[in-house]
Amino acid sequence: MALQMFNKFITYTSFLALILISPLIIAEDDPRLFVELPEMMQNHMMENMRDHLKAINEILLNLSNNQMDKAANLAEQRLGMSSLVKHGASHMDKFMPKGMRQAGTNMHKAASRFALKAEEGDILPAYKILSEITSACVACHSAYRIK
Repeated sequence: MALQMFNKFITYTSFLALILISPLIIAEDDPRLFVELPEMMQNHMMENMRDHLKAINEILLNLSNNQMDKAANLAEQRLGMSSLVKHGASHMDKFMPKGMRQAGTNMHKAASRFALKAEEGDILPAYKILSEITSACVACHSAYRIK
C-alpha cells in the first residue's frame, strides 16, 4: 500500500514538474531571437499584432464580398503607414532589432500599397500585395519572439 502511494506521488510530482518546466524547455529550443521588452510594451505589441491579424481577416472577408473600398480603408487605417501613430510604434523602435523594425516597416508599407491597389478595384494585384503583408508577418514571427 505504501509503495503504491509512493509510486502515485512520484507520478504526480513528475507530471507537475514536466508541466512547470515545459515552457522553459520550449523556450530553450526556440531558435528565434528573443526580444526583451518591458511587460507593458510586450502586452501592447501583442495587442497590436492580434489587431493586425483581425484586420487581415476582415480585409479577406471584404475582398470575398467584392467590397474593395472597405478592404482598402481597413488596410490603411489598421495596418498601413497611417496606423503607426494609433499603434504607438515609435516608442518601441529602440527595443527592436533592426531586422524586426524592417519587417514591421515592410508590412506597414505593403498595407498602404495594398490600400491604393484595392481602391483601383483590381483584385488580383491587390491579392499579390496582400501576400506581401502576410509575408512580412511570417518573416518577423519566424525570426523573433517576445515571450
